[in-house]
Amino acid sequence: MPEPSLAELEAERDRLYALLAALGDFRRGSVSENWRRCGRPNCACAAPDHPGHGPRFLWTRSAGRRKTVGRQLAAGEVAKVRAEVARHAEFAAAVEQIVEVNEKICEARPAAAADAPLVPAGEKGGSLPRSQARRPPRPGGWLPRRPARWAAMRDWRRRRRSSGPGC
Repeated sequence: MPEPSLAELEAERDRLYALLAALGDFRRGSVSENWRRCGRPNCACAAPDHPGHGPRFLWTRSAGRRKTVGRQLAAGEVAKVRAEVARHAEFAAAVEQIVEVNEKICEARPAAAADAPLVPAGEKGGSLPRSQARRPPRPGGWLPRRPARWAAMRDWRRRRRSSGPGC
């Protein structure tokens, strides 16, 4: 199959942008349906064949590193939240397609002329980057800084020694 032209790729990208704009509201996460037992021995949920109290619907999503946020949903908002979560999947797929098309566009665009200099005429090229990353100097010189409590401990020991034995 021949590679699409640059104009065709840009038209595909515009189509994907329009699809992205038409998605509407979406949210990430998932909706789960939970049945729970209350723990009271005389309740109907204590029977082995009883599924428990429920259903309770919980919308959960990840928020940062190693953190999950959840919220219990009212019965009326379950269908709305499920549709928004499904639209988030469509959003993620559309973004992935846009990235793929943009990569193809970047590859299809002509590069600068091969005989053109990398640095404009009359300007220096600058020095090469350092071979190793260097750490900034420590405040107070190269000796490690001692915590203030070390000085307090040293002073306490001196006072203790100078007071003499048995005092």
